[in-house]
Amino acid sequence: MADAKITSTVAKEDNGNIQITFTIPYSLISSAQSAVAEEYAKEVEIPGFRKGNAPIEKVKEKIPAATLTEKALAKILPKALSSAINENKIKPAIYPKFELISANPNENWQVRAITCELPMIILPDYAKLIKEGIIKTPKEPTKEEKEQKAIKVLLDSIKINIPKLLVSEEVDARLSSLLQRIEKLGLSLEGYLGSISKTPDKLREEYELQAKNTISIELILNEVIKDQKIEVTEALVDEAIKAASADPKLAESLNTPEQRRFIQSVLARRAALDYLISLV
Repeated sequence: MADAKITSTVAKEDNGNIQITFTIPYSLISSAQSAVAEEYAKEVEIPGFRKGNAPIEKVKEKIPAATLTEKALAKILPKALSSAINENKIKPAIYPKFELISANPNENWQVRAITCELPMIILPDYAKLIKEGIIKTPKEPTKEEKEQKAIKVLLDSIKINIPKLLVSEEVDARLSSLLQRIEKLGLSLEGYLGSISKTPDKLREEYELQAKNTISIELILNEVIKDQKIEVTEALVDEAIKAASADPKLAESLNTPEQRRFIQSVLARRAALDYLISLV
């Protein structure tokens, strides 16, 4: 149908997540599946037909159902997502996770995308907070101790509702890294948890708290960067790359637009932290 149109509804959850539910006319699904089959037809061999000349329906039968669904939705969802984001003025913090809700033949399909936005932060008088919140001690604290004290004061004073999806992403990344380290040591997760007297739920709970604190301080530092008008020049990025890479190949891998932006953000947050340390 020429007038077939994808519709979407947006729901914002209390945990900070944003759900976008798409209703996709089956005519569009069928067209996308046929397009996928046409691409496969160039390589798939069907008995009784020359390669590339088999009927599309025959080709579809040779494609695993999950693959056909995935490839068809990949042709539809990016544009639908972009339209929904623009229409609802959403600023996604991460690329959405997609969930197929219903996919019955000859019926409209429903797909849910789950994303989130970064929470808005209004900084208080953080210089005053730090100066008043730090308990002076006879012994001069080290730079690391000053940093930890400043961070603690800010985390205790500035409450941020971190979206559940962001926390889950960070926790999953930490757990994946832990599993890799454990496997390299030839241990099992159960054995490792037993050695530290923790359950999987307890470990995840601890990682969730760490993730919330890590994301919170990163968001706070980003606001301090803006407030203090901290800028990292390209020359400083060049110096950082040079200092970090004695190996020419490593230097080349760091000197890409994406890596340079990452290094720039790290240096900016380091400068913001140094400023906060100077207040202690």
